[in-house]
Amino acid sequence: MIPRLHERTHAPRDPLAEALGRPVSPDEGLTEHTVVGHWPGLDNYTFDDEQMTWTSVQWAEHLEDPLLEHPFAVSPDDDRRAILHLDVRLHPDDRDLTGPEWAEVAHRLARAVGIEIPGKENGCRWIAVQAQPRRLDLIANLIHLDGAWHAPPADVLRRLAAEARRIEEDLQLIPLRAAQSAPPASRPAPTASAHLASVLTQLADEQAGPLATVRGLVEHVAHRIDSRRGAASGGSAHRLELIARRLHTIQQDLDATATDLVQPRVAAPSSAVQRPIHRSL
Repeated sequence: MIPRLHERTHAPRDPLAEALGRPVSPDEGLTEHTVVGHWPGLDNYTFDDEQMTWTSVQWAEHLEDPLLEHPFAVSPDDDRRAILHLDVRLHPDDRDLTGPEWAEVAHRLARAVGIEIPGKENGCRWIAVQAQPRRLDLIANLIHLDGAWHAPPADVLRRLAAEARRIEEDLQLIPLRAAQSAPPASRPAPTASAHLASVLTQLADEQAGPLATVRGLVEHVAHRIDSRRGAASGGSAHRLELIARRLHTIQQDLDATATDLVQPRVAAPSSAVQRPIHRSL
């Protein structure tokens, strides 16, 4: 089971569309088979006899409400990007999970990130979406109902990875480390090119790579400078945005180079003229 933490956003529609694999719609109702988990306080928004089949647009609006109700809520570093999005994917050889098992995975990951605290109903709004095969997406708003901002722990990636390992063990799934350390006998050992490609892939990683960290810091400084709304500061913010774009281009180039390193080479056609083969009758 591989967890991935996406970059935070200002609105939940794009993360929800990515989780669904299609655009959000005012006509498509998402049943409990798709939204397999949610924050405990959601039960207060529905009547006992009401069927929980909100449309994907309604789910997005529900997640976005705290941003509208608390327009001055910001993170400790003055950031308004309150929508957190993470997903986990099963190993290709894992068995399919049932609905209750996906729900258990969702709640355990929500507790690992700290957006769900047992017994607390006025915390973060979040939902878990299981719309694509072998994948679960968790989307949350980091603004509590009282306007307080929930800051995920500094070691959130480590906590997610550790909880994913425990889930693998409890649900008898294939551990990631076993899948990585024990390739099939028919698969050739990694070549030097594959090793170098792995290094480049780590550098280009959009979530945890060093260039992603630098790019995120540059974008954050640009946002802070731009918030001053001064002509001079606006020029500096624009230059930093251009730097961030160049860093993103470098990430893409590194990723493309890594792909080229591991792709099998196509043999060039021989220039020699083949002699016809004569067969005796």
